[in-house]
Amino acid sequence: MPWPPLILYSKPGCHLCEGLAEKLQQIPEVRDLEIRDITSNPLWWEQYSLEVPVLKVAGDPEQPLPRPSPRLTVAQLRSWLGQQLGGLSGG
Repeated sequence: MPWPPLILYSKPGCHLCEGLAEKLQQIPEVRDLEIRDITSNPLWWEQYSLEVPVLKVAGDPEQPLPRPSPRLTVAQLRSWLGQQLGGLSGG
């Protein structure tokens, strides 16, 4: 079953952001990933400029996820994300 839509707040030149985005795009359950460039929105910049990458579950309100280690492999990230998303739904 696919996971809920995810939002990745990112900025150009952020190697952690790029690495996380590349890994997320390789996970089959991640079918809806929106990558938001914080430099395109003053509110996003103010909120996330010192925090990127920031990963959230889309919705109203968005639900923040803890920052995964950049050292995780794609398989480890998939497992970690599955645990995080399972906890959100109470499962």
